[in-house]
Amino acid sequence: MFRLSRILSILICLSIPALAADWATWLGPNRDGKSMETGLLKAWPQGSPKSVWKATGLGQGFSSMAVVGNRIYTQGQTGNQEFVLALDAATGKQVWKTPLTNQAYSEDHGNGPRGMPQVDGNRLYALAADGTLDCLDTETGKRVWGLNYGAKFESSLPQWAFTESPLIDGDRLIIHPGGRGSGIVALNKATGEVIWKAQDDAAGYSSVLPLDFGGLHIYTVLTASAALGVDAKDGSLLWRYTKVANRTANIATPVYADGYVFYSSDYGTGCALLKLSAEGGKVTATEAYFNADMQNHYTTSVKIGDTLYGFSGNQPGVLVAMDFKTGKVAWKNRSVDKGNCLLADGLLYCQGENGQIGLIDPSPAGYKEVSRFEIPKGQWNTWAYPAISNGRLYVREQDSLYAYDIKR
Repeated sequence: MFRLSRILSILICLSIPALAADWATWLGPNRDGKSMETGLLKAWPQGSPKSVWKATGLGQGFSSMAVVGNRIYTQGQTGNQEFVLALDAATGKQVWKTPLTNQAYSEDHGNGPRGMPQVDGNRLYALAADGTLDCLDTETGKRVWGLNYGAKFESSLPQWAFTESPLIDGDRLIIHPGGRGSGIVALNKATGEVIWKAQDDAAGYSSVLPLDFGGLHIYTVLTASAALGVDAKDGSLLWRYTKVANRTANIATPVYADGYVFYSSDYGTGCALLKLSAEGGKVTATEAYFNADMQNHYTTSVKIGDTLYGFSGNQPGVLVAMDFKTGKVAWKNRSVDKGNCLLADGLLYCQGENGQIGLIDPSPAGYKEVSRFEIPKGQWNTWAYPAISNGRLYVREQDSLYAYDIKR
């Protein structure tokens, strides 16, 4: 009888659609702009989804949010201090606040940190604009270890500061500090000790993507000068492709699928798809196409089926649907103006830098907007990447964080 009851309980649990999914790292669980959430609204009520709460006190900055369990983690700046914040997901109330650096970052397009905290178990990893990297305890906010890119790797501060979101990969923390011999670095995530460092590329503004191909585990990133692929074992170079990099700002995270890697940058440059090949224990990359039809500025395209969806162009920017394998454009639409996109439960959430947020039914057949609302726009553009977790949509506009209920 006990065994039968147990089996029935398991079957009941399996029949309930999954809903809650943590958003612990940059661009979601797989760094591809896709949420694991299901059971979400297929259209929003007139005006906006139901507001759960609005939190203030986040300070200046474009840092996105990591959402894990009942906590939200983000970064901000007030006065001369950058900090990491933990908020209660149920109420938006502050749980703890830990200083990250006393070196404030100021810039004409907006002040404060750019990177997003990465959460792994009871540890959080946060990078300040000046290159200060700290590992914190998620429960208390206490510092476990830390280093500074400039002091440790002789890295030069990029024009618009350090913006990457470090990659947690197994027992390693992978970073892109830039500099001679430190273009890409693997750290022991528990101690911060260097496992290996490699390549001489200066830091771009992109975050590292892991992938597996040809029996190798690989890291790829868009540096200040090239799209790199390195062997995760020791950082040895597998490919370097320069055509897609510009001299101003290379920001978008690479997109990988089916043995192909997509890179894109703005400022009149464009996008490239590289085809990977494996032979003799090595992986190489050759150009499948290069065109100017997708020029990602600060945004990263999302691949849905065979189609990439991404905002192209510095100003004013349009949403583009492009075939991933051929580079052929299906359509372009002004949508919510230039912004960020993420996929959840079959729909595309597009957040424009002017505070417009659109719900799009993605299809290469044409642009179909389902719903739209907006949040108040502040002094600077709304550049922080949104997050979806536990049936909620989180949108940040500098000092303010908005939580919306998007469950069906």
